Amino acid sequence: MSVDPQGPVLVEGPVEILLDDGTTVRSDRFMVAVCTCRRSRTYPWCDTSHRRRERPASPAPDDRNA
Repeated sequence: MSVDPQGPVLVEGPVEILLDDGTTVRSDRFMVAVCTCRRSRTYPWCDTSHRRRERPASPAPDDRNA
């Protein structure tokens, strides 16, 4: 298991998780990202919703054409 303070918990699969409502979900993937921030639309699986959305920096003006 690997824990990233800014992201999900990575667990070697297959994985079964018991949810708060008593249901069990399963993933057969070889590596599973488990959401810890609860922002994921696919909770309990991480969909990278924890990442801050940033726009790429705009390109600098080209001074050669002035």
